Amino acid sequence: MRVLLVLCCLAILPAADPDAWMDGLRPPGDGWQAAKQELIFNNESEPKTLDPHLMSGVVEARVALALFEGLTVLDPRDLTPRPGLAASWEPSADGRAFTFHLRPGLVFSDGTAIDSATVRESWLRAIDPATGADYAELFDPIVGAEERRTGKGPAEAVGIAASGPLTLTVHLAKPCPWFLSLCAFHAFAAVPMHAVRAHGERWTRPEHIVSGGAFALAEWSPRERIVLTPNPRWRAARQVRLKRITMLPYQDADAAYRLFREGGLHWMPSIPLAKWEELRWLPEYYVTPFLTTYFYRFNCTKPPFDDKRVRKAFSLALDRSVVAGQVLKAGQIPSTWLTPAMPGYDPPAGLPTDRAAARRLLAEAGYGPGGKTMPRIELLYNTSEAHKQVAEAVARQWEDALGVRVELINREWKTYLADTSALNYQVARASWVGDYLDPDTFIALWRGGGGNNRTGWSNPAFDASLAAAQAEADPQRRPALYRELERVLVEDEFPFMPIYIYVNQGLLRDEVRGWFENVRDEHPWWCMWIEP
Repeated sequence: MRVLLVLCCLAILPAADPDAWMDGLRPPGDGWQAAKQELIFNNESEPKTLDPHLMSGVVEARVALALFEGLTVLDPRDLTPRPGLAASWEPSADGRAFTFHLRPGLVFSDGTAIDSATVRESWLRAIDPATGADYAELFDPIVGAEERRTGKGPAEAVGIAASGPLTLTVHLAKPCPWFLSLCAFHAFAAVPMHAVRAHGERWTRPEHIVSGGAFALAEWSPRERIVLTPNPRWRAARQVRLKRITMLPYQDADAAYRLFREGGLHWMPSIPLAKWEELRWLPEYYVTPFLTTYFYRFNCTKPPFDDKRVRKAFSLALDRSVVAGQVLKAGQIPSTWLTPAMPGYDPPAGLPTDRAAARRLLAEAGYGPGGKTMPRIELLYNTSEAHKQVAEAVARQWEDALGVRVELINREWKTYLADTSALNYQVARASWVGDYLDPDTFIALWRGGGGNNRTGWSNPAFDASLAAAQAEADPQRRPALYRELERVLVEDEFPFMPIYIYVNQGLLRDEVRGWFENVRDEHPWWCMWIEP
């Protein structure tokens, strides 16, 4: 696995023209210019924030992909890291440092320069404990970053050096095969620090926001729409064809589908499950592999789920094939493991459904007979018809198998995120999209105190073993270390309950071009256009 990623991330250096690869994504001919270049799609919810350092969901990431940019970007065809703000880079011989060379003349949408100091200051902001970024731990491979984000070290000790206006050197504590892919992630984007200093947390308001990506914010009408228009100061503005992107926050998939049928939407990234039998025959329907797992978090800080026997019992009581085969029905993979299969890594099997064992465990934990002494369980999910249907199916199984009472709690996206971050729940619906093609992106999620852990579960032995796995250079040994870590999670400790491995399904009109299938469902807006 590590050899594959090193080849992808280190050996593929940009050519003399750092944007030559983009030319291969241009429309054939000029016929597209006859069409109205506005793309309207359903973003499924209202974003929590437009600050790329504070984002934690797919809803926000789609906006960030338009407004901001990092040192690298991902090729939508195969997710290869390509030149972004950096025109080129060189890794050190031991893989413990990268020297990036930024493009000359980079500016934000207000004309303020983007240079190596901008990137350095942006990254230091992301790991500043005062910022509270959920993804701050992704910077941990950098020397001194973990100490800084945990408040144990100064910013000056972090291994990010701006040795000239266009030169940035990053020193790593250990080799990180996926580092160039991380540099394309929104948490690593350059942000307009002059706007942050001037306006504080209000810098992303429409009247203050400054962007560095292919698009700029033209309108944000909460719960109605977000409108983006091209940023003429973007480094590759000639590549942009869309004149307007309209993002709608419909949480009701049926309402979004009605709008799609009426011609009011070009793209729906998800579908109403109840209409799957109808929709799967439409020419606009697509289903593709997706590097994403659906699971439920347990709040491990409070009874009853502070007892791992209870967590294990709830996991053993669930038949995932019912959820995937009878509720979802689109090829989702019932999963008792966390990490989707990927080159060089096979996850552990996890534990199969065993309801008799589940009932015994509840009794051992003092909640018997038949779970009748257990208090009512609250199951939290964010607004979505699909999440509701899954929650109803899971609740029925738990009630039938364990005799417990389950109450479903629905919250809109921002409130759901706040509740899960504050551990204001008992069981909560969740999913995780791999941030890079390595098991680490799924396993490191459960590090104690991690911003995206959100279970309160912490295990010092697990954390130490994770650090050892991340430092392991032997490509034969490394997958085995991660497999054992995952085994601990899904067979011993159960801070979460895996349910299924996603497929990516939605509706896309044929006139939308420049949209490419990939396992992260990442679609750069600058390479898309509407065909007449």
